[in-house]
Amino acid sequence: MSNKREKILMCPPDHFTVEYVINPWMSGHDKPLDIELAKKQWGELRDAIAEYADVVEMEPASDLPDMVFTANAGAVYGKKAIASHFMPQERRPEEAHFKKWFSKNGFELLDLDEKIGFEGAGDCLRDRGGPWLWTGYGFRTEIEAHAEIQKFFDIELISIRLVDSRFYHIDTCFCPLTGGFLMYHPPAFDFDSRMAIESRIPAHKRIVVDTFDAGNFACNAVNVGEMVFLNKASEPLKARLMLAGFTVREVDLSEFLKAGGSAKCLTLKLIEPIIS
Repeated sequence: MSNKREKILMCPPDHFTVEYVINPWMSGHDKPLDIELAKKQWGELRDAIAEYADVVEMEPASDLPDMVFTANAGAVYGKKAIASHFMPQERRPEEAHFKKWFSKNGFELLDLDEKIGFEGAGDCLRDRGGPWLWTGYGFRTEIEAHAEIQKFFDIELISIRLVDSRFYHIDTCFCPLTGGFLMYHPPAFDFDSRMAIESRIPAHKRIVVDTFDAGNFACNAVNVGEMVFLNKASEPLKARLMLAGFTVREVDLSEFLKAGGSAKCLTLKLIEPIIS
């Protein structure tokens, strides 16, 4: 593992609301969103991560409630970035803000065809053991984006297909971990994708997450070194992670679950070194 401190992008939830429904988690709530609690929870996550990584904050926009989910700003590899082109119309105004941020901070941007859906690091994750990207499709990112990603980043790409609308980005059900471990919820993927995962990740490094933990967004975790930050995990899952050498830090993110997001959705890793 590199000694270089990681850098993670976050966006304060100053204007966070749940005003529209673009995934199954955003409807049917018993209690309305508590914005003050959301701000407190976000601050606790930021502070916890900041003990182990440098947190960079970007300015939120008053009319864009989902900008808080910076995982969907884009995907980063080296000093290159691919900004998202959102499938839901409600999030498309975020694109200009994220493109401006990447350009201002020295990233070379791919001009991805706007007809192609791509939702950033929500659906494009670096494996932590092998030299490839896991890239999802099925709900928010289209398979047509994959060849463009592979060509621009010049890295092997493994396409995996989501089949359960509750897990609409791969980062809601799939989390590559330090040392080549993988925490994931197999039923979220089709047969061929599960075969691709099992052929590349040895059994002793696959940490299977059950329906209960997946529903609490345990896979939507932020991994920094040996630390795993997540909303909630059962005792058996925590024990499995500890056995693999990880330390689990739970941070209550109940208000963000109402929008279908959790710890990983609220962050974007900005340092993804080129694989030589």
